[in-house]
Amino acid sequence: MLRSFRKAETMKSQVLFLFLLSLLRGAISQQIQYSIPEELDKGSRVGNLAEDLRLSVQELPARKLRISAEDFFSVRAENGDLLVSGRIDREKMCGRKSECAVEFEMVADNPMTIFHVSVAIQDINDNAPRFIAKSIDLEISELALPGVKFPLASAQDADVESNSLKKYFISHNEYFSLSTKKSPDGSKYPELLLEKPLDREQQNSHHLILTAVDGGDPPLSGTTLIRIQVTDANDNAPVFSQDTYRVSLQENVPRGTSVLQVMATDQDEGINAEITYAFLNAPASTSFLFILNPNTGDITTNGTLDFEETSRYMLGVEAKDGGVHTAHCNVQIEIVDENDNAPEVTFMSFSNQIPEGSDLGTVIALIKVQDQDSEQNGLVTCYVQEEVPFKLESTSKNYYKLVIDGALDREQKAEYNVTITATDKGKPALSSTTSIILHIRDVNDNAPVFHQATYVVHVAENNPPGASIAHVSASDPDLGPNGHVSYSIVASDLEPRALSSYVSVNPQSGVVFAQRAFDHEQLRAFELTLQARDHGSPALSSNVSLRVLVGDRNDNAPRVLYPALGPDGSALFDTVPRAAQPGYLVTKVVAVDADSGHNAWLSYHVLQASEPGLFSVGLRTGEVRTARALGDRDAARQRLLVAVRDGGQPPLSATATLLLVFADSLQEALPDLSDRPAPSDPQAELQFYLVVALALISVLFLLAVILAVTLYLRRSSSPTAWGCFKPGLSSKSAPGVLPSCSEGTLPYSYNLCVASQSAKTEFNFHNVTLETVPPGDLLGEDPSMDIGTSNEDPQIAYDSSFSHQVSFSWLPGHQGSGSGQRLGTERLAVLPPAQGQ
Repeated sequence: MLRSFRKAETMKSQVLFLFLLSLLRGAISQQIQYSIPEELDKGSRVGNLAEDLRLSVQELPARKLRISAEDFFSVRAENGDLLVSGRIDREKMCGRKSECAVEFEMVADNPMTIFHVSVAIQDINDNAPRFIAKSIDLEISELALPGVKFPLASAQDADVESNSLKKYFISHNEYFSLSTKKSPDGSKYPELLLEKPLDREQQNSHHLILTAVDGGDPPLSGTTLIRIQVTDANDNAPVFSQDTYRVSLQENVPRGTSVLQVMATDQDEGINAEITYAFLNAPASTSFLFILNPNTGDITTNGTLDFEETSRYMLGVEAKDGGVHTAHCNVQIEIVDENDNAPEVTFMSFSNQIPEGSDLGTVIALIKVQDQDSEQNGLVTCYVQEEVPFKLESTSKNYYKLVIDGALDREQKAEYNVTITATDKGKPALSSTTSIILHIRDVNDNAPVFHQATYVVHVAENNPPGASIAHVSASDPDLGPNGHVSYSIVASDLEPRALSSYVSVNPQSGVVFAQRAFDHEQLRAFELTLQARDHGSPALSSNVSLRVLVGDRNDNAPRVLYPALGPDGSALFDTVPRAAQPGYLVTKVVAVDADSGHNAWLSYHVLQASEPGLFSVGLRTGEVRTARALGDRDAARQRLLVAVRDGGQPPLSATATLLLVFADSLQEALPDLSDRPAPSDPQAELQFYLVVALALISVLFLLAVILAVTLYLRRSSSPTAWGCFKPGLSSKSAPGVLPSCSEGTLPYSYNLCVASQSAKTEFNFHNVTLETVPPGDLLGEDPSMDIGTSNEDPQIAYDSSFSHQVSFSWLPGHQGSGSGQRLGTERLAVLPPAQGQ
């Protein structure tokens, strides 16, 4: 043990020298050697790798030391100690080889480095010599002369060198002695020597104890029994033609192939000259591979010979005659290697995830190639088959590193299937392939790209707030957060404070929303700068321009600029010469529309006129011209209602009231203007219509009563009689008010005259000044309406076989809002009662 540790110290100094040499040369691999005895306990310390490699304890976690012989050894990550992790049996690992070592590799990262480690296994005396047979039987003729030698079966000792079998002993006797002999293969066997003639008649058998002792400390031994049977005389022993037979044999020869023939002769005759052959002290594995014909001495194969398992076989053959004599020879069989093993590719370390854009020369994997064949058959070359951005570089014997040889772009190719081929130099050459898939890890090297260079959207005004007006989209070929895109508004030609009140963008979908209703008349277009930004580190972004065009809708009615209303809200007047000819330009209606395009295309129409056909309006110009000359029956004061309509759908309109006075001078026109009714009050007009409705209801009630009375009178009097129902009632159309009615609650007086012969009843409105109220829908014209425009009291008649005309007189003093209010004229048709009533 002391010698082993001294040897280890010597090897440590050699390791230090190799380490420094590797630093000077920039080599990748280094060699470390240790020596330990076999059968060490699990966890026993072999040596300190960190100390021998001059690595500090602090950098051990980053270097990630790992070894390939994990069945036997392990590395302690805290301090770099190399420990025994499994049972190490030298005899099982190396058999009877004089030198036994476990060679493995240690790989360290950051940077990736491989170290060759060799641990020599020293033999200990843990195996005692053992005889295969429990006893040895010999037959010796009584005629055997002293000095005759009898080789005996040797004992087997799995230990080597000083612990191997050293010598043999036999128990004390007076007839035999024992000597230890050495065979050509180095093994030792016992040889029994006859010291004194045997006398079968005195003693026909002998029993001896054969002991085999090894050279260990303390020595171990094994014993077997030698049983000697004394026989009658056979005085010639067989003799082989050669002491040692040598032959070479190709591995993998078929079963039953002849190896050679051994031959022995015997000068005796008869049964004593009949020789049989048998293997002597052959291990069980050898007897399975070879067969010896006991009669002819032919040796043939009985199994597959593998050079990589055993390159040489040493067989012992015994020839025995019909008596007790034997002879021995050795057969040495050399196995010739054939190229029957393809190279093997082993990945010692490799990185499966490679960042795109990695530098050229970056080490991806460390590869070990080996071939169990020898010489040329075991020389291997390694290369990459496909056209890939990787290549192999030889680092040391049987080691290669896979490095990057081209640019890596995950967006073009996300993974590579790299096939590595190893080929030996045998004839024919054998090869093997190993494939690995290398995944390219994504790096944020691509900025988002919008699908359009610019965006232009059209949005109609008066859009609902919160509505989607545009959708921008950008794509990023990167993966995960590197390819996740979010959107934002980074610039605009709007005021910064007003931007958030106009538009917003969904950061996830890129949908742009209107935050308010747009007004084409206030804002016709605006431009946004949108940004698409990924979530990489650092983040990448790109911008795009979005132009929003606000489209016009017909949401503004025309506005009349001329004629303008007076300070009190009344319409101003224009004078027209009485001698104006047709086509005379009276005035011009001027209107504007805040909308644009077709929605602002105005047209002018006469909606109402005191004298239809007297004036015409230009459809597009708004010019008011006389359509004919003023007639004698035409009133001097004319009222013209002009509608201004735009071209939208639906169209919107406004009205302008023109007061036209036919006069040759201003003084002539003033009297007509003084009679102009006061501006209408909407509240007063409403009250007026309510009163009129109430009056109509009352009239209908009275009419029903009158009709009933009339029918009664017609039955009681002559059919030609007619008259007023109440004294004082007027039968004329002139105004009249009953005193009793003026004192009542209703501000109305009724004059009712019924003529039974005429079948016509009139209702007269007394003292009524005409002013037509514009209809609710100024654009809708009802052709059934016939509006009167004369200064006379209006009358409306309903003619039928039986009708009545009723005249109503309204007392302005009972209006409630003062005198001078506008009076309305309505036409009523009073239907006759049904037949039989």
